[in-house]
Amino acid sequence: MAEVLVYVDHVDGAVRKPTLELLTLARRIGVPVAVALGHGAEDTAATLGEHGATRVLTVDAPEFGEYLVVPKVDALQAAYEAVSPAAVLVPSSAEAKEVAARLAVRIGSGVITDATDLEAGEQGPVATQSAFAASFTTKSRVLKGTPVITVKPNSAPVEPAPAAGAVEPLAVSFSEKSTGTKVVSRTPRESTGRPELTEAAIVVSGGRGVSGADNFAIIEALADSLGAAVGASRAAVDAGWYPHTNQVGQTGKSVSPQLYIANGISGAIQHRAGMQTSKTIVAVNKDDEAPIFDLVDYGVVGDLFDVVPQLTEEIKTRKG
Repeated sequence: MAEVLVYVDHVDGAVRKPTLELLTLARRIGVPVAVALGHGAEDTAATLGEHGATRVLTVDAPEFGEYLVVPKVDALQAAYEAVSPAAVLVPSSAEAKEVAARLAVRIGSGVITDATDLEAGEQGPVATQSAFAASFTTKSRVLKGTPVITVKPNSAPVEPAPAAGAVEPLAVSFSEKSTGTKVVSRTPRESTGRPELTEAAIVVSGGRGVSGADNFAIIEALADSLGAAVGASRAAVDAGWYPHTNQVGQTGKSVSPQLYIANGISGAIQHRAGMQTSKTIVAVNKDDEAPIFDLVDYGVVGDLFDVVPQLTEEIKTRKG
């Protein structure tokens, strides 16, 4: 079978869950070859090998940390030229999608973003996408060049499949443009102890109906009872009730959890665009004509200040 490049998302050698999901998808269409860049790249090999990577191409260089995405594009292009893969799979994070787009331009290929599934086809990989607030499901394939496909988190299970995971150094020549934009400072994000929003299996969100920053404690309590991430609608973050980093929607983050619980969210198209591919959607809203109810699997018509605390207590009781 042809080899498939998988771009590794890791932090100092700790592989993030979306990459392991990509390895599951890569095995459907070929033999996974992982590309790990930056500090701790070689430390990813054991985990990647456990999940199907036959080879792990690694390179560490200061350019990856000191500059923006171009050095990573240079490295992924070098991996592409060394492997001649059948496809390149990339996580659907904001930075990784930029890497994917730049790579596709360089190698003269088509790019598909935010895929939710992937399968082998007679003429190349076929990607599933959700469009127009989940009104349509599309299947697409790249007609020109090697497909570059970004895949949304939680689109595939993490399935161990032991392979060699052999570490191989990757030779990279950085282009002149790679050092054009320098990172001058970084501020670590404060940890909440909750899952990262785009990777979480469960997301609990609050909207305009939460009616204030202090009331988000109700949303957080439900999220903590489920081990979930906390999201917010654009109306809530624009009002200053919750950080913009937690916004779910077209101008915020796109999520695709196993369970999405929307509380006090009307369901405007802007919000639906960011959570429409969730596997199961539950909504709590006192307006029985709210658009969100057109999308949900389960809807509760009621005041979230009555419903959510009861739900939280019931979950705690069943778990305890």
